[in-house]
Amino acid sequence: DLSFIEAVAREIAANLTRYRIIVDKSTVPVKTAEKVAETIRRYCKSKVEFDVVSNPEFLREGFAVDDLMKPDRIVIGVSSPRPETAMRELYAPFQAPFIVTDTNSAELIKHAANSFLALKISYANALSVVCEAAGANVQEVTRGMGLDARIGTRFLNAGLGFGGSCFPKDLSAFIQISTHLGYDFR
Repeated sequence: DLSFIEAVAREIAANLTRYRIIVDKSTVPVKTAEKVAETIRRYCKSKVEFDVVSNPEFLREGFAVDDLMKPDRIVIGVSSPRPETAMRELYAPFQAPFIVTDTNSAELIKHAANSFLALKISYANALSVVCEAAGANVQEVTRGMGLDARIGTRFLNAGLGFGGSCFPKDLSAFIQISTHLGYDFR
C-alpha cells in the first residue's frame, strides 16, 4: 500500500520551491522512487528541480542504534549524479562500504537481502529435519557449513522459523514484485 508515500509526495510537490533531495528510507517495491518523482513532477506547480534518492535502512529489531552507528553498508540509489555528493557528506562520519547505484537496484537490495536471510533460516530449519532423520547434530552440521566463507555462520540457526516485522513482509513483497516482473520463484 503506497498510498501514504503518494500522499507525502503530493505534499512535497505542493511545498517545493527550490532544489531539494528527497530521500526514501522505507522498504518499498522496486520503481517506487520513479513513481515518487513522477508524482512530484505532476503536482509541483513551481516546476523546480529535485532528486529522489533511495536509501534503504538495514536495522535489526533490538539493534537499531548499533546498526545505525555501525552499518554493514550504506546504499544509495540515484537517478542523476547531483545528490551523490550530499549523501556522501551526510554519511562521511560512518565507516562502512558506500554503494551508489540506480534507484531500482537500491530498492531491490533491501528485499533481496531480507529474502536471502529468510532463505538461510528456512534452509537451516529444513536441514534440521534431515539431520534428525539421519541421527546427525544440526548445530554441528550448520557450524561446519558456516565456516565456509561463501556461506558464513550467521542466520544458520535452526528453530521455529523466521519472524520479526521485516522478513515476512519483505519476502512476500519480493515474491509479489518478482511475479509482477514475470519471474516465478517456484
